[in-house]
Amino acid sequence: MNLNNLKPAEGSIKHSKRVGRGAGSGKGGTATRGNKGAKARSGYHQKIGFEGGQMPIYRRLPKFGFKNRNRVEYVGINLDTLSSLVETKNITVFNVEVLAQNGLVSSHDRIKILGRGELTKGINVTAHAFSASAKQAIEAAGGAAVVIE
Repeated sequence: MNLNNLKPAEGSIKHSKRVGRGAGSGKGGTATRGNKGAKARSGYHQKIGFEGGQMPIYRRLPKFGFKNRNRVEYVGINLDTLSSLVETKNITVFNVEVLAQNGLVSSHDRIKILGRGELTKGINVTAHAFSASAKQAIEAAGGAAVVIE
């Protein structure tokens, strides 16, 4: 096999119809668009969601829901995740940079520490928010929970 005798697989290339190029071509006249109407004209565009005149689904169904523009999204990290990092990597001070380096959050995320799991060692945690159970568990283990303003 050489570069000069490479060919695409049989039937893999299909040439498009060359329409509207005169009566002699066999595809002139209406150029396979049928007879008259908006769909036969150039520049035809159908509105998104148009259902042929039937009441479209986006108008048949009621509106519902609400997006709160002022909602603050937190990335939750549980105490069991922190305790596994303490055991494997021997980290005792947790802040945004440390959590980002370990792949738990990105540097611009807001962090909330949640209370699932138990702590055996005292750790210092700096985060944007704490659940009541997480704060209580951290302080009971001899650590500190510092809130970022």
